[in-house]
Amino acid sequence: MPKPKDKSESFESLFRELEATVAKLEAGDLALDEALALFQRGMELAKKCGELLDHAELRIKELVPRGEELIEKDFDGDDA
Repeated sequence: MPKPKDKSESFESLFRELEATVAKLEAGDLALDEALALFQRGMELAKKCGELLDHAELRIKELVPRGEELIEKDFDGDDA
């Protein structure tokens, strides 16, 4: 899974751009070619955000009590 190349491609910046793209599309005052280009960019941004979230989920650990100690266990997310 690709990691962000630099700070400008952080999840937060990509998500802000995605929100702005959606807002422009929802406004509905775009030419068809511009709307299609924005839609395509939005899909790319959504994919990148999803990949970054998947990567972050793989790094999450859960602390589980074992006797008097806490051990790290991979978080499976099935308890939600």
